[in-house]
Amino acid sequence: MFKYILAVGGFFLFGRSFFGGFIGFIVGSFIDNYQGVMAKLKDQAHQEGRTFSPEDVFNFYQQRSSSNDVPTMLMVLSAAVMKADGKVLKAELDYVKSFFNQQFGPQFSTQHLQTLKRFLDSGQIPVQQICQDIRLRMQPEVRIQLVHYLFGIAKADGDVSPIELSVIQDIASWMGVSSADFESVKNMFYRNVDSDYKVLGLDASASDDEIKKAYRKMAIKFHPDKVASMGPEYEKGAKEKFQQIQDAYEAIKKRRGIK
Repeated sequence: MFKYILAVGGFFLFGRSFFGGFIGFIVGSFIDNYQGVMAKLKDQAHQEGRTFSPEDVFNFYQQRSSSNDVPTMLMVLSAAVMKADGKVLKAELDYVKSFFNQQFGPQFSTQHLQTLKRFLDSGQIPVQQICQDIRLRMQPEVRIQLVHYLFGIAKADGDVSPIELSVIQDIASWMGVSSADFESVKNMFYRNVDSDYKVLGLDASASDDEIKKAYRKMAIKFHPDKVASMGPEYEKGAKEKFQQIQDAYEAIKKRRGIK
């Protein structure tokens, strides 16, 4: 149903464009397929009165996901971090709601939150298997932004617990994020005397020239333009990370008197 409604809407929205109608049809098909899968899972759960196994969860993830289905990728990883310490906090849920309302629009938030609830209620989540799937689908810069987003969830209550840190570190490793990139992101959420250096992938013994070189390298590597093609859901995290790299560099420059 949605595929036909959005196809007509896209046709007129883009000035009676066949391309607009085609895009609307694709988006509508995605919504129709999603509702069909959700209805089937709800009926199955009600009839069988059971929770789903990790294999069932992964099958659901694959049914919902595609190379461009960023929401499902975000939701399954969100659920893994939110469940890490054995309790789902309101602050974490509010963080996820705010992120999705801002990035995808309120018209999609209900469907996204239904997906999140499905993963939260699923028992054990096959995180490693899903991360390996994401590793094949997503470019490195995007996977680093996923790690940044997950730290944001963990820090929503004001503190990243050891078990949350461990889960995010495992996720980063399984997604193929390098230890240097992981440490850089981690130190944006763990601030201490060495954090500014670690954000740049250095230690306090680095020379001024090494600091300048590292900053230039990081600024190029993590510039928001690197993930611009992935859509607005990544732009906010990319801009925050880029700003934190600049802030770390400025703090070191000020401390050392670097011109």
